[in-house]
Amino acid sequence: MTGTAARMKLATTVARTDEQLIQRCLAGSDEAWSSLIEKYKNLIYSIPIKLGMHQDAGDIFQAVCVSLFANLANLREHRALPKWLMQTSYHECLRHQRTANYQVELDSPNAETPADLRPLAEEIMIESEDEQTLREAISAMPDRCAQLIRMLFFETPSRPYEEVAQELGLATGSIGFIRGRCLDRLRKHLEKKGF
Repeated sequence: MTGTAARMKLATTVARTDEQLIQRCLAGSDEAWSSLIEKYKNLIYSIPIKLGMHQDAGDIFQAVCVSLFANLANLREHRALPKWLMQTSYHECLRHQRTANYQVELDSPNAETPADLRPLAEEIMIESEDEQTLREAISAMPDRCAQLIRMLFFETPSRPYEEVAQELGLATGSIGFIRGRCLDRLRKHLEKKGF
């Protein structure tokens, strides 16, 4: 299965969950809204971070969430939510750059034209989709494996095995073995999804 086919298959699974969350959000559930934002916060933040807008990422995140709240009822395809969030985040980054005077004047010899930005935007979207697929695969794993993977591979600076073992209530010597089993489980899960 190709990467695109795998993303489509995973999108169908995610869509059911997203559809349920969206319906609950539209019914006024604060818990569902919190769950939806928690699920996609890293995806939203990833766009400004990739564009080097570290200081503005929080403002962009808030603007995207406000836009989501305002437009959630108008979203035609619930499975398109991740793509909608990426595009909205990207457009919010561009709007934020314009209003903050980050852009160089277009007639400057070193300025990028909008056509120059399209490949970058497509590359960021594909990379962000892959990252979201990985986040969802990790979230679908048993809690201990998901927590172990996040602690070992997603925290900066890296934690020593002793600290990880203590927090998870494991023997320090077992971390490497359990890590291997969890990564194998994650690999199989992603392969099954065609990733």
